[in-house]
Amino acid sequence: MNNLLICKGISKNSCSFLAFLLFTFILIVPAAAQTLKEHDITLRVQNEPVESVFNKISKQTNFKFLYDQETVNKAPRVSFDIKNASLKQILGEITTQAKLYFNRTDHTIAVSKQPLKKEETAQRTRTIQGIVADDKGEPVIGASVQIKGEGSGTITDIDGRYSIMNVPESATLTISYIGYKTVNISAKDKNTAKITLVEDSKMIDEVVVVGYGVQRKRDVSTSISSVKAEQIAEVSASDFRQALAGKMPGVQVTQPSGDPEGSVSIRVRGISTVNAGSDPLYIIDGVPVERGFANLNNNDVESVEVLKDASSAAIYGSRGSNGVIIITTKQGQSEKMKVQYDGYYGIQSVSKKLSMMNAYQFAEFAKDGHDNAYLDANPGGSPDDPNGMRPNSWERIPTELFPYLNGDKGLTDTDWQDAIFRTAATTSHNVSISGRGKTVGYFISANYYDKEGIIINSDFKKYSMRMNLDGKYKRLKFGLNFSPSYSTSNRVDASGSNGIVQSALMMPPVWPVYNADGSYNYQGNGYWRIGNDYQHNAVLNPVAMANLQSDVVDRMAIVGKVFAELELYKGLTYNISFGGDYYGSHNDQYRSSELPLLGQKYYDVKSNPTAYSSSGFYFNWLVENKINYNTTIKDAHSINVVLVQSAQKETYKGDNVTATDFPNDYIQTISGGTVTKGASDKTQWTIASYLARVQYSYKSKYMASAAIRADGSSRFGKNNRWGYFPSFSGAWRISEEEFMESTHDWLSSLKIRASWGMLGNQDALNKSNPWENQYYPWMQTYNLDGNYPMGGNLTTGYYQKAYRIEDLSWEKSTTWGIGLDAVINHVTFTFDYYDRKTTDIIMEVPVPTEFGLDPYFDNVGSMRNRGVEVQLGYNNKWNDWSLNVMGNMAYNKNKIEDLGGVDRMTNPDDGDLWRFVGKPIDSYYVYKADGFFQSDAEAQQWMDTYKGKDGYPFGQDFQAGDLRYVDTNGDGKLDADDRVLSKTINPVVTFGLNLNVGYKAFDLTLNFTGAANVGRAFTKEAFGEFSGSAGHPSTAWLDSWTPENTNASMPRVAESRKSPSEASNVMSDFWVINTSYLRLKTLQLGYTLPKSVLNAIGLSNVRVYYSAENLFTIDSMPLNVDPETVSSRLSSYPLVMTNSFGVNVTF
Repeated sequence: MNNLLICKGISKNSCSFLAFLLFTFILIVPAAAQTLKEHDITLRVQNEPVESVFNKISKQTNFKFLYDQETVNKAPRVSFDIKNASLKQILGEITTQAKLYFNRTDHTIAVSKQPLKKEETAQRTRTIQGIVADDKGEPVIGASVQIKGEGSGTITDIDGRYSIMNVPESATLTISYIGYKTVNISAKDKNTAKITLVEDSKMIDEVVVVGYGVQRKRDVSTSISSVKAEQIAEVSASDFRQALAGKMPGVQVTQPSGDPEGSVSIRVRGISTVNAGSDPLYIIDGVPVERGFANLNNNDVESVEVLKDASSAAIYGSRGSNGVIIITTKQGQSEKMKVQYDGYYGIQSVSKKLSMMNAYQFAEFAKDGHDNAYLDANPGGSPDDPNGMRPNSWERIPTELFPYLNGDKGLTDTDWQDAIFRTAATTSHNVSISGRGKTVGYFISANYYDKEGIIINSDFKKYSMRMNLDGKYKRLKFGLNFSPSYSTSNRVDASGSNGIVQSALMMPPVWPVYNADGSYNYQGNGYWRIGNDYQHNAVLNPVAMANLQSDVVDRMAIVGKVFAELELYKGLTYNISFGGDYYGSHNDQYRSSELPLLGQKYYDVKSNPTAYSSSGFYFNWLVENKINYNTTIKDAHSINVVLVQSAQKETYKGDNVTATDFPNDYIQTISGGTVTKGASDKTQWTIASYLARVQYSYKSKYMASAAIRADGSSRFGKNNRWGYFPSFSGAWRISEEEFMESTHDWLSSLKIRASWGMLGNQDALNKSNPWENQYYPWMQTYNLDGNYPMGGNLTTGYYQKAYRIEDLSWEKSTTWGIGLDAVINHVTFTFDYYDRKTTDIIMEVPVPTEFGLDPYFDNVGSMRNRGVEVQLGYNNKWNDWSLNVMGNMAYNKNKIEDLGGVDRMTNPDDGDLWRFVGKPIDSYYVYKADGFFQSDAEAQQWMDTYKGKDGYPFGQDFQAGDLRYVDTNGDGKLDADDRVLSKTINPVVTFGLNLNVGYKAFDLTLNFTGAANVGRAFTKEAFGEFSGSAGHPSTAWLDSWTPENTNASMPRVAESRKSPSEASNVMSDFWVINTSYLRLKTLQLGYTLPKSVLNAIGLSNVRVYYSAENLFTIDSMPLNVDPETVSSRLSSYPLVMTNSFGVNVTF
């Protein structure tokens, strides 16, 4: 059978995506293609409410009725049996029986309860038509245009047009739309042809999601930051969280890696625990998700709210101690179906490439390193002494360097970074269909995302879909959110020790990528040696590593929710919902026999191929029952009460298997080899919760809120399973007081806030490596691999591996804060101060070695975070110009207050990072350097003072050009007690600036992010050493100390094993670099086509744009390294710079 026409010449993936879109259109388009019917209507009703009759007429005719609910509810019931009648006849019958009157406008029939007077009938001979647009000239779709006092009218179509027939000249039209100021205009006014709605730039009536409900921003008494859909759409990224960078004070968004899959870390108001559980809780449409948020389509997001203080987040109890991020996805809004396409194509390149020495520079400096090692051991020697005079192999110059030292031309000079990096493409296509009928609203989208990695042989593809349905029938509301996604990625071993990136930085430039016959060159894997001494530790060819290993991960994620809400009584509703988050992955890895093992003894020998396969899935479900009551008493007292009962359960199942001894490299499935090991795992935890919250407002002047949540977790023992988390908040809108009336012409709003709350954290039981997580750390467990001597033989038996404490309980975080919100003309201002103390931090407590037990968990630590957040904005328009500027800054001071009885401990993942009581978490604890020794005599005098005394830490002698270390405590010794705390890896200050400028049809967006008072130690591959595991120096060493260059920025060149300056020998603050930065995160320039062009091509809106990400970074680092990198050895996937062109089309 021949292929379909649309698939000819198209890739399989593209064809599948197009077929999916076609299927979606087939489902939706017929609903919008219905025609109006005015004749041959047959209808039989018996004592039915008129609203039911209207529904039946709508089904047959496709006309929609617009009416006041109270008017229709009070109308008498009707009965008739009419066949093959006209619409006019049926409406006449209803008028006779129910005394209701009708006015038809296009596809809408407005219902009123009063008959028209004769003089009014005469006046209703004219039709008022026009367009409703916003202040940018864009049509407002679905705006309500009503005849004031009558309840009749229409709504605007997709072009913003409206038409109302027979409007009396004395009438007043009321035009309204959510988020815009309501406009009242006389029917006589000539301006009815074009009505402009103005957004409420003061933003005091903006609605924000607060968890289990929404509130007007002016009524919020807690600290909440919000980002809307248009701000998220400014960033072309695989992960929506990247779009949050720099947009909210106190919300630190970092992208430590440029991995195609996306790598994002979010911290809300700093780090509050010493464990891995510092991530915020993510809620998508009311469902807490653990992993599915990573595949969320950016174009589906309507808004993101971050609950930052304890009072706002306490409604999520044990899960909210690190902040809560609430994601709300889009719903259908317009009555007319709306079809949108968003797509872009971009080019990526590495944002910062480390400047490394070329082969000739490398040879010169390698010789200097060997010469210095020789002269150290042989003071009477000369740098010109040949290898034959040098007694030790590490003092001899490798023969391969002599051609470079002689200046021979045309020698190998490999840039290993260029060998593994490439210019890569990225593209995205997104189609959405949305609308709202009389009963049901819908939003359906499909997205295809394809991103090549800038490291060869890496890429990521994602297919996602969303279907959001919501409806109302009488007193019942119902809805469905369903979002499946599938992704596949080809990964490379870019991170970690001996990964591709690290190997590219380690490999000397004198070796080529390929041999003359086209095979991979492996001389870096131990070939270079003199005698038995290796001049360079083994490094595998990184290009071969990328191409001779496969690592494919397939993922399937589904996030969904169904709910029903019944109005029991006016203002009283009952809601039940079931939500789920499924995440499954499968990983296949294979290492070709063509790739040697790492190590000198393997050199270029073929290896035994190995394969690894693993599968795992998480399923997290949540059932919630909610009762909500809203009432307003005497138009002054607004009360909202929420009661929630919920149950949540997460299950994980996983297995893995490793095989080897494959017959060849063509058979790569596990069954083709010999299985050497395997494992399987299953874990579960559950939480039962109860919540009560009361919110009160008096004339939007005085606001108060109180909540209490109780959580019971299976991860704690029966005596401490339940945690109770109360919160309180209040606000006073001073601007609404009578004594402030004189300020209303310039002060729109002034509000002060205060809050207090307590939160819990069970995720503190997690570790940085998920497979080490402790799901039931209170439960005594026993291992089976103990050996006991019995009858002269060793017998396998049980033994206790670790001590457990049954009283282990939640970490508790208590926060109080005050805030101020002000709107002064076009200026908005927000200020927050907070003080958060975390107690009962779960830590591992060591057991005396004689017991032979592993450390146990206990609630022994405490930590404090105090900080200030400021946000300042300006929004205004002049003629054809518009300007919106929003800047924010956050200062967070972190302090450890208790470490379980000790005053210090190291970070278990990085021995150079320490944790001291009274100091910030994860600071470098290092020796203090004070310049370089300027002469051998100066170095010798220093050694005469300190060498030989107790605790002297240096195993190498000092010379001119070496770092000079300081006796910081002045005790006449230089030992470990002279180390000082240097910079912390967690920024003390973060800031962002967002600038939006519009001129006619052009728009420009700039997003800056930055951090200050932060640092990181860069060692080994970052700067480069001259032997050991990092043998390719960076160009920073070109400014090394020599007798002729005493004002150098780097120490003298030395063979690293003989240098007391090298970080691998002695860590000092010389290697701790200030990583403060200011980055232009996003730049976007757009142009919207004029209406005249759009009308000619039959489209509603078209916008084209150019976008750039990570365009430039300002910092003071001596290396061309990205300041957000988390690897001191640069062993991670580098950040990318992207330039893309895109288009947004509304049909």
